[in-house]
Amino acid sequence: MTPIPQTMSGILIEQTGGIEVLRWKTDLPVPQLKEGEVLVRNEFIGVNYIDTYFRTGLYSAPLPFITGKEAAGTVISVHPSVSSSDSPVKEGDRVAYIGDRTYAEYTAIPAANVAPIPDGVSTSLAAASLLQGLTALTFVHEAVGLSPLKPLGVGSGPWVLVHAAAGGTGSWLVQLLTLAGAKVIGTAGGPEKVGIAKKNGAQWVIDSRAEDVVARVKEITGGKGVDVIFDGVGKATFEADLDMIARKGTLIMFGNASGAVPPVDLFKLTPKNLKLMRPSLFGYITTPEERAAYTKELFDLLLTGKINVKIHDIYPLKEVGRAHSDLEGRKTTGKLLLKV
Repeated sequence: MTPIPQTMSGILIEQTGGIEVLRWKTDLPVPQLKEGEVLVRNEFIGVNYIDTYFRTGLYSAPLPFITGKEAAGTVISVHPSVSSSDSPVKEGDRVAYIGDRTYAEYTAIPAANVAPIPDGVSTSLAAASLLQGLTALTFVHEAVGLSPLKPLGVGSGPWVLVHAAAGGTGSWLVQLLTLAGAKVIGTAGGPEKVGIAKKNGAQWVIDSRAEDVVARVKEITGGKGVDVIFDGVGKATFEADLDMIARKGTLIMFGNASGAVPPVDLFKLTPKNLKLMRPSLFGYITTPEERAAYTKELFDLLLTGKINVKIHDIYPLKEVGRAHSDLEGRKTTGKLLLKV
């Protein structure tokens, strides 16, 4: 293997704020492996909305820090404490992983958290799929009780609304829910994104910039409302969600793209006997068995071509500020990647 350098390039955040705080550095120390870890030379890094939350300070982290939650690349070193029974990975393997400090050339990650990339799945596709794909897959399974690999009859499942249906996680949710047999309504901003949501399988798509979303949902469902809502938008859509959800419905809040939802008066849930959830992927893949099972299912969906993963653009790591700006400005459709 190539000798491991002492320093590396990466993005360091020394204070929270706008994209200007994403500072390109060329003298960051390469992580030293701890017990149970492997060192990955990153090739592609996934950009996610959660990265902007840490950058702005909405989610806190000790300063200074390197942000980023997923990447894919090659294992270049394995700590001696890692046995084959702990992890099947070895030096030279292509892997994808969910972890911390990924906006850099190298990341040290627990061996149990890395997933070997199967032949037939490119490194870029793995990086574009892992976090959002596992999020959508676990939510569909665990929060709604549907299985894309064991579908109900086409359109025989519950009414489900997906906000931002042309976005990264939204595109995954639409495709998985459609495979599982749900009746899927998507919202998207503008004709281009409406077209993408339809292409992903949403049977109905509402242009949130030009149409009254609540009125259209009630029209489409014959006044019933939707049984499940997936909302990664947050503050701007929460009150409308309560209006258009059906009796005994489930409202799943999983993001804050428009800002965090203010404290909720629980009595707002009473008239319709609603369930309100704020799930996290990591609560569903806590054990090695859960992580392995869901990762296998995800790669199976990719290998069989049942899921189309749209990569919006690949940005040089040094230009991560442009990627954040595009993501926050809602200029993107699909996944954003950084190239190391």
